[in-house]
Amino acid sequence: MKNKFPEIDIDLASKVQRLLFPKGSPVCNWCCIGVRNRMALGLGGDYFDFIEQASGCHVVFLGDVTGHGLQASVVMSLLYGFLHRASVNGCTPLETAIQINGFLQFFAKRSRKFDHYFSTTLFYSVIDPATLLMRYVNAGHVAPLVCRGGEVFSLAATGQPLGYFAEPELEMQTFQFHKGDRLLLFTDGISESFNSQGMLFGTGRIEALLKQNDQDHQLFLDALFKALHDFGAADPPEDDCTAIVLDIRGSQPG
Repeated sequence: MKNKFPEIDIDLASKVQRLLFPKGSPVCNWCCIGVRNRMALGLGGDYFDFIEQASGCHVVFLGDVTGHGLQASVVMSLLYGFLHRASVNGCTPLETAIQINGFLQFFAKRSRKFDHYFSTTLFYSVIDPATLLMRYVNAGHVAPLVCRGGEVFSLAATGQPLGYFAEPELEMQTFQFHKGDRLLLFTDGISESFNSQGMLFGTGRIEALLKQNDQDHQLFLDALFKALHDFGAADPPEDDCTAIVLDIRGSQPG
Protein backbone atom coordinates (compact mmCIF):
# COMPACT_ATOMS: atom_id res chain seq x y z
CA MET A 1 0.00 0.00 0.00
CA LYS A 2 1.36 3.40 -0.98
CA ASN A 3 2.27 5.63 1.94
CA LYS A 4 -0.09 8.62 1.95
CA PHE A 5 1.98 10.60 4.44
CA PRO A 6 5.65 10.38 3.38
CA GLU A 7 6.38 13.86 4.76
CA ILE A 8 5.24 12.71 8.22
CA ASP A 9 7.58 9.70 8.05
CA ILE A 10 10.53 11.93 7.12
CA ASP A 11 9.68 14.34 9.93
CA LEU A 12 9.55 11.48 12.44
CA ALA A 13 12.83 10.04 11.16
CA SER A 14 14.44 13.48 11.47
CA LYS A 15 13.29 13.79 15.09
CA VAL A 16 14.60 10.31 15.91
CA GLN A 17 17.95 11.18 14.31
CA ARG A 18 18.18 14.31 16.44
CA LEU A 19 17.91 12.13 19.56
CA LEU A 20 21.32 10.69 18.70
CA PHE A 21 23.08 14.03 18.81
CA PRO A 22 24.22 15.64 22.08
CA LYS A 23 21.55 17.91 23.55
CA GLY A 24 24.08 20.68 24.08
CA SER A 25 27.76 21.40 24.41
CA PRO A 26 29.53 19.80 27.38
CA VAL A 27 30.65 22.00 30.25
CA CYS A 28 34.44 21.73 30.66
CA ASN A 29 36.99 23.58 32.74
CA TRP A 30 39.69 23.27 30.09
CA CYS A 31 37.73 24.32 26.99
CA CYS A 32 34.52 25.83 25.63
CA ILE A 33 32.69 23.87 22.94
CA GLY A 34 30.06 25.03 20.47
CA VAL A 35 28.34 23.22 17.60
CA ARG A 36 26.04 24.20 14.73
CA ASN A 37 24.34 21.68 12.45
CA ARG A 38 22.00 22.08 9.47
CA MET A 39 20.84 19.10 7.43
CA ALA A 40 20.13 19.54 3.73
CA LEU A 41 16.92 17.50 3.73
CA GLY A 42 16.01 17.37 7.40
CA LEU A 43 17.83 14.04 7.44
CA GLY A 44 21.50 13.62 6.67
CA GLY A 45 24.83 11.93 7.06
CA ASP A 46 26.79 14.33 9.29
CA TYR A 47 27.36 12.97 12.80
CA PHE A 48 29.28 14.17 15.84
CA ASP A 49 29.61 13.84 19.59
CA PHE A 50 31.63 14.77 22.69
CA ILE A 51 32.26 11.89 25.07
CA GLU A 52 34.21 11.81 28.33
CA GLN A 53 36.08 8.56 28.87
CA ALA A 54 36.66 6.89 32.24
CA SER A 55 40.30 8.06 32.03
CA GLY A 56 39.14 11.69 31.99
CA CYS A 57 40.11 12.15 28.36
CA HIS A 58 37.54 13.64 25.99
CA VAL A 59 36.55 12.21 22.63
CA VAL A 60 35.52 14.68 19.94
CA PHE A 61 34.53 13.34 16.54
CA LEU A 62 32.91 14.60 13.35
CA GLY A 63 32.08 12.45 10.35
CA ASP A 64 30.25 12.65 7.05
CA VAL A 65 28.60 9.60 5.50
CA THR A 66 28.53 9.38 1.70
CA GLY A 67 25.46 11.08 0.26
CA HIS A 68 22.68 12.79 2.17
CA GLY A 69 19.02 12.27 2.90
CA LEU A 70 17.35 9.07 4.11
CA GLN A 71 19.98 6.53 3.07
CA ALA A 72 22.79 8.56 4.66
CA SER A 73 20.71 8.91 7.81
CA VAL A 74 20.34 5.14 8.13
CA VAL A 75 24.07 4.49 7.74
CA MET A 76 24.90 7.40 10.05
CA SER A 77 22.67 5.96 12.78
CA LEU A 78 24.43 2.60 12.56
CA LEU A 79 27.82 4.29 12.70
CA TYR A 80 26.90 6.56 15.58
CA GLY A 81 25.93 3.65 17.83
CA PHE A 82 29.12 1.77 16.99
CA LEU A 83 31.29 4.84 17.57
CA HIS A 84 29.66 5.67 20.88
CA ARG A 85 30.36 2.18 22.21
CA ALA A 86 33.97 2.23 20.98
CA SER A 87 34.51 5.67 22.55
CA VAL A 88 33.15 4.65 25.94
CA ASN A 89 35.34 1.54 25.87
CA GLY A 90 38.44 3.74 25.58
CA CYS A 91 39.80 2.62 22.22
CA THR A 92 42.56 4.70 20.65
CA PRO A 93 41.70 6.79 17.57
CA LEU A 94 43.53 4.34 15.30
CA GLU A 95 41.85 1.29 16.81
CA THR A 96 38.48 2.98 16.50
CA ALA A 97 39.01 3.91 12.85
CA ILE A 98 40.07 0.35 11.98
CA GLN A 99 37.01 -1.07 13.75
CA ILE A 100 34.69 1.37 11.94
CA ASN A 101 36.21 0.39 8.60
CA GLY A 102 35.59 -3.29 9.30
CA PHE A 103 32.04 -2.53 10.41
CA LEU A 104 31.29 -0.70 7.15
CA GLN A 105 32.99 -3.34 5.02
CA PHE A 106 30.79 -6.02 6.60
CA PHE A 107 27.63 -4.30 5.35
CA ALA A 108 29.10 -3.16 2.03
CA LYS A 109 29.89 -6.75 1.02
CA ARG A 110 26.21 -7.65 1.27
CA SER A 111 25.19 -5.61 -1.77
CA ARG A 112 27.05 -4.28 -4.79
CA LYS A 113 24.12 -1.96 -5.48
CA PHE A 114 24.34 -0.18 -2.13
CA ASP A 115 27.97 -0.78 -1.11
CA HIS A 116 29.08 2.80 -1.83
CA TYR A 117 26.63 4.10 0.78
CA PHE A 118 28.57 2.31 3.52
CA SER A 119 31.48 4.73 3.56
CA THR A 120 32.40 7.82 5.52
CA THR A 121 35.00 10.43 6.21
CA LEU A 122 35.84 10.79 9.89
CA PHE A 123 37.90 13.01 12.14
CA TYR A 124 38.21 11.20 15.45
CA SER A 125 40.22 12.65 18.32
CA VAL A 126 40.98 12.02 21.98
CA ILE A 127 42.15 15.01 24.02
CA ASP A 128 43.84 14.76 27.42
CA PRO A 129 42.74 17.79 29.51
CA ALA A 130 45.79 17.40 31.78
CA THR A 131 48.30 17.91 28.97
CA LEU A 132 46.14 19.34 26.14
CA LEU A 133 47.64 16.70 23.85
CA MET A 134 45.29 15.49 21.13
CA ARG A 135 45.66 12.12 19.43
CA TYR A 136 43.67 11.89 16.21
CA VAL A 137 42.95 10.11 12.98
CA ASN A 138 41.69 12.07 9.99
CA ALA A 139 40.20 9.48 7.65
CA GLY A 140 39.75 11.54 4.50
CA HIS A 141 37.80 14.29 6.26
CA VAL A 142 38.08 17.95 5.33
CA ALA A 143 41.08 19.22 7.29
CA PRO A 144 40.20 20.83 10.65
CA LEU A 145 41.83 24.18 11.38
CA VAL A 146 43.61 25.42 14.50
CA CYS A 147 43.99 29.16 15.00
CA ARG A 148 46.81 30.29 17.29
CA GLY A 149 47.12 34.04 17.36
CA GLY A 150 47.30 35.11 13.74
CA GLU A 151 48.45 31.74 12.44
CA VAL A 152 46.25 28.90 11.19
CA PHE A 153 47.33 25.24 11.23
CA SER A 154 45.67 22.59 9.07
CA LEU A 155 45.23 19.02 10.33
CA ALA A 156 45.47 17.21 7.01
CA ALA A 157 44.19 13.70 6.35
CA THR A 158 46.15 10.88 7.96
CA GLY A 159 44.45 8.18 5.94
CA GLN A 160 41.76 7.19 3.48
CA PRO A 161 37.99 7.45 3.99
CA LEU A 162 36.51 4.44 5.74
CA GLY A 163 34.50 1.65 4.15
CA TYR A 164 36.14 1.57 0.71
CA PHE A 165 39.09 -0.73 1.35
CA ALA A 166 39.59 -3.85 3.44
CA GLU A 167 42.88 -2.48 4.77
CA PRO A 168 42.91 1.31 4.37
CA GLU A 169 46.09 3.27 4.90
CA LEU A 170 45.62 4.94 8.29
CA GLU A 171 47.88 6.44 10.90
CA MET A 172 47.46 8.35 14.12
CA GLN A 173 48.93 11.80 14.66
CA THR A 174 49.20 14.13 17.64
CA PHE A 175 48.72 17.85 18.11
CA GLN A 176 49.78 19.86 21.17
CA PHE A 177 47.27 22.56 22.05
CA HIS A 178 48.22 25.77 23.81
CA LYS A 179 46.02 27.95 25.96
CA GLY A 180 44.09 30.32 23.69
CA ASP A 181 44.00 27.99 20.67
CA ARG A 182 40.78 27.62 18.69
CA LEU A 183 40.01 24.32 16.93
CA LEU A 184 37.43 24.35 14.14
CA LEU A 185 36.00 21.10 12.75
CA PHE A 186 33.60 21.29 9.82
CA THR A 187 32.10 19.23 7.02
CA ASP A 188 32.46 19.89 3.31
CA GLY A 189 28.88 21.09 3.15
CA ILE A 190 30.33 24.39 4.40
CA SER A 191 33.60 24.69 2.49
CA GLU A 192 32.12 23.33 -0.76
CA SER A 193 29.02 25.56 -0.78
CA PHE A 194 28.39 27.47 -4.01
CA ASN A 195 26.47 30.66 -4.63
CA SER A 196 24.22 31.44 -7.60
CA GLN A 197 27.24 32.69 -9.59
CA GLY A 198 28.93 29.32 -9.23
CA MET A 199 31.60 30.62 -6.83
CA LEU A 200 32.98 28.27 -4.16
CA PHE A 201 32.92 29.39 -0.52
CA GLY A 202 36.21 27.52 0.08
CA THR A 203 38.51 27.11 3.05
CA GLY A 204 40.25 30.44 2.39
CA ARG A 205 37.21 32.35 3.61
CA ILE A 206 37.03 30.13 6.69
CA GLU A 207 40.71 30.70 7.50
CA ALA A 208 40.28 34.46 7.09
CA LEU A 209 37.29 34.40 9.44
CA LEU A 210 39.33 32.49 12.03
CA LYS A 211 42.11 35.09 11.89
CA GLN A 212 39.76 38.06 12.05
CA ASN A 213 37.21 36.88 14.60
CA ASP A 214 38.23 36.75 18.27
CA GLN A 215 34.70 36.57 19.69
CA ASP A 216 33.64 33.60 21.81
CA HIS A 217 32.89 30.21 20.29
CA GLN A 218 29.14 30.73 19.91
CA LEU A 219 29.51 34.14 18.30
CA PHE A 220 32.12 32.71 15.96
CA LEU A 221 29.63 30.08 14.80
CA ASP A 222 27.08 32.85 14.26
CA ALA A 223 29.64 34.73 12.17
CA LEU A 224 30.54 31.63 10.12
CA PHE A 225 26.96 30.82 9.16
CA LYS A 226 26.20 34.50 8.52
CA ALA A 227 29.19 34.56 6.16
CA LEU A 228 27.68 31.60 4.30
CA HIS A 229 24.37 33.42 4.06
CA ASP A 230 25.97 36.68 2.89
CA PHE A 231 28.00 34.73 0.33
CA GLY A 232 24.75 33.53 -1.19
CA ALA A 233 25.00 29.83 -0.36
CA ALA A 234 21.79 27.87 -0.92
CA ASP A 235 19.25 28.03 1.90
CA PRO A 236 18.29 25.41 2.85
CA PRO A 237 21.77 24.02 2.15
CA GLU A 238 22.37 21.58 -0.71
CA ASP A 239 24.57 19.44 1.55
CA ASP A 240 24.66 18.86 5.30
CA CYS A 241 26.57 21.57 7.17
CA THR A 242 28.19 21.02 10.56
CA ALA A 243 30.77 23.08 12.42
CA ILE A 244 32.30 22.48 15.86
CA VAL A 245 34.47 24.99 17.71
CA LEU A 246 36.72 24.26 20.70
CA ASP A 247 38.30 27.20 22.50
CA ILE A 248 41.16 25.95 24.66
CA ARG A 249 41.12 27.66 28.07
CA GLY A 250 44.08 25.83 29.62
CA SER A 251 45.11 22.47 31.01
CA GLN A 252 43.11 20.81 33.75
CA PRO A 253 45.10 19.02 36.48
CA GLY A 254 44.56 15.29 36.48
